[in-house]
Amino acid sequence: MPNRAYVSLWVRNFTETNMLSHFEHFLGTVPLAAGPIGFTELVIRAIDPTESPLEEYDLRSQALTPPGIVELAREHLASDVWFEVAAQWDLWIRDMESASWKKKPERLHISCFGPDYDQGIFAESGHFMADLGFEHAFTGHAGLLTPEAGHVAQPEHPDEARFLMWMSQPQNLREYQEKTRENIQKLMAWMRLAEETLPIERIRLWSEGEENFEARLDEILAVR
Repeated sequence: MPNRAYVSLWVRNFTETNMLSHFEHFLGTVPLAAGPIGFTELVIRAIDPTESPLEEYDLRSQALTPPGIVELAREHLASDVWFEVAAQWDLWIRDMESASWKKKPERLHISCFGPDYDQGIFAESGHFMADLGFEHAFTGHAGLLTPEAGHVAQPEHPDEARFLMWMSQPQNLREYQEKTRENIQKLMAWMRLAEETLPIERIRLWSEGEENFEARLDEILAVR
């Protein structure tokens, strides 16, 4: 399975009393996909991940705004709950079959952890955490966007070999850099808006495959 990327955010003086207000404001910063439906699902859990959900709402036919989502969540407000909202945001994705770039809706999962959920998991995961999707949408495949030469991984599959052959053309690699950079810029703009909207204490960008995901993003943004 491809590695996934995440962002964790911690909010100053975050409590059960103000968590839904902060969550509403955070949802208001999400760069939703173009189209009528942005938020698609709300799942509410309590205590820890082993427990069955308290509620599951399909939002695809409702086109709810952040205040509407928070109203649904308010019935289960407690210090030991986890609110998870599914949404979509537009990212540049390279279609392997057509070898063309498409800006398309990709799934985004946004979590809000109560202070006592799962024995205080927020300390590690953040008060808010977003599953951003596949890591390679921001870092590229096979080390191609690493500034240092000699870091490109050897192909392990014919599709990977074809991809690397395609990227051996300077104009194709340049386009790959530009589209990946746009994805990163969208993520960074979102984080700046979150910092302007909420009393953010700390933000951590991380992934399953990169030892220092944020540093990799900075490297790619710096390449011209």
